[in-house]
Amino acid sequence: MRLLDLAKIRLQTMRESEFEFLMNEVYSFCGKHDIMIPKMDEDYPRSKRKRLGFSYSHHFSVEIFYAAIDLQLHELNSRFDVVTSDLLLGMACLNPIDSFVNYDKDRIMKLAEYYPNEFDDNKLRDLSFQLDSFIVYARMPHSKFINLKGMKDLAIVMAETKLDQTWCHIYLLVKLTLILPVATASVKRAFSSMKLIKSDLRNSINEEFLNGCLVCNIERKVFATVLLDELKSREKKCTKCRKCSNYMWWRHLLEGFKILEPTKREWADQISLEFQWSE
Repeated sequence: MRLLDLAKIRLQTMRESEFEFLMNEVYSFCGKHDIMIPKMDEDYPRSKRKRLGFSYSHHFSVEIFYAAIDLQLHELNSRFDVVTSDLLLGMACLNPIDSFVNYDKDRIMKLAEYYPNEFDDNKLRDLSFQLDSFIVYARMPHSKFINLKGMKDLAIVMAETKLDQTWCHIYLLVKLTLILPVATASVKRAFSSMKLIKSDLRNSINEEFLNGCLVCNIERKVFATVLLDELKSREKKCTKCRKCSNYMWWRHLLEGFKILEPTKREWADQISLEFQWSE
């Protein structure tokens, strides 16, 4: 995060005071290669018919140089907002490298506060007490936490030494930290799949059908190995009532599979025909 702050400071410094230096570099390059340089105080022509009174200097500084830097700053601020920064800093403070050199109790507690379902007020208080004891134990000379390389090693050592039961709230927070990147990637993958499925030609898909299509797309490797006999055995359990939720779920599942996997369309049609699904 310090490097992120440094990048923002450098971009802001460039925006405020380094335009003239850049223009001097441009003048030098253009003079070296015989490139014509416009007069900066002349009006910049927006079109042949209309002039807005903006000079070349205004165009190059405000509409190009400042705009490019503002775009970079906006991108950094949007990708690393307050919540994202707190999550990353909290994860870094739990990292066991160099005997928890980045340990910061306040930031770890802030990380836990973003999981209200797992940490209520009582558990947050218990977590605070556990952190005080944990960091003292972890930094002892003969501790099992010496020379660990990352969060994965920390979770393994806590489980092997049964310390996950002694400091259960810390172990829970470590597990949440480990699955956070996976959960974030899964959400992004789900949104990408949704854009693929709910296109302009299929913009009236209901929620249940959309869920079935998303499951097929996201877990396509699993469904590619599903056997026909297994689907038959599962479906026969709910054929007595064609309006039950299980029946409709399997129907949407196979219809979504035909949309997402054209190579498996004949396979899905065979299942639909055998169970005589009708629109």
